Amino acid sequence: MNTPCVRKAIRVADWRILSRLYSSNSKLLNITQNEKTGVTTVSMNRQPVNSLNLDILRELKETFENLKKDGSKGLILTSSLPTVFCAGLDIMEMYKPEVKRCTEFWTNLQDTWIVLNELPIPTVAAINGACPAGGCLLAQSCEYRVIVDGKHTIGLNETRLGIIAPFWFQEGYIRTIGYRRAELALLRGELFLPQQALECGLVDELVSNKEDALASAEKYIDCYRHIAPSARAMTKKILREPMVQRLVKNRETDTAMFIDEVTKPKTQTNLGLYIESLKKKAK
Repeated sequence: MNTPCVRKAIRVADWRILSRLYSSNSKLLNITQNEKTGVTTVSMNRQPVNSLNLDILRELKETFENLKKDGSKGLILTSSLPTVFCAGLDIMEMYKPEVKRCTEFWTNLQDTWIVLNELPIPTVAAINGACPAGGCLLAQSCEYRVIVDGKHTIGLNETRLGIIAPFWFQEGYIRTIGYRRAELALLRGELFLPQQALECGLVDELVSNKEDALASAEKYIDCYRHIAPSARAMTKKILREPMVQRLVKNRETDTAMFIDEVTKPKTQTNLGLYIESLKKKAK
């Protein structure tokens, strides 16, 4: 997947020339479409760590919905930041929350996950840095995952923060790495280094840099060039629909459970301690 010929082709093509600006209004997402391949690259661009707040979730949801209509041949989800793919949910949306906004935040996260899972086109996460919690959720919702090697980690580490990964986070994890491995990882809040993630099946490829990750993502999408899009899309729908429909049917209960859990004094204490630890690290 990561051959010198592929890398050379990408360099010769030059992303800056072949890619036209898809949307110039967003400061939170950089969106380009390769005019030659028809593949859309969505790069999260929320400083400093692409934490998922209400605003970026709204834009991700809208962008994914638009991909259904614009004839894109595939989606590459990545990050504009050099060392972080996505640090997960924005803690400040959950710390001392205003219930109305917190509810909207959670329902937009649900919507984003549903739309990404239901996209009929090929989807790839090009993971160029840290990818815990909500970042891992986005990545595992893509069909294929390529990760850049390094000291960063990926995984669902919610228990370490004193919160719970809901059933739809867990189900995708179980589908990806198997029940027993997922059970232990979820209970421990385990994070995987890139090589470990490859070995357990959380990612599909390990590459040395972001350029190679983008090249591998394009190659994955291109492998469907001779597959009937309708047959591919229906097969994906059959595979994913039971998981998606479980959330669709239970989203009100899921939202109520989230609000109840996040507003508990103990949860707020844990989140406060975590925020203080982040402040100490930043000094």
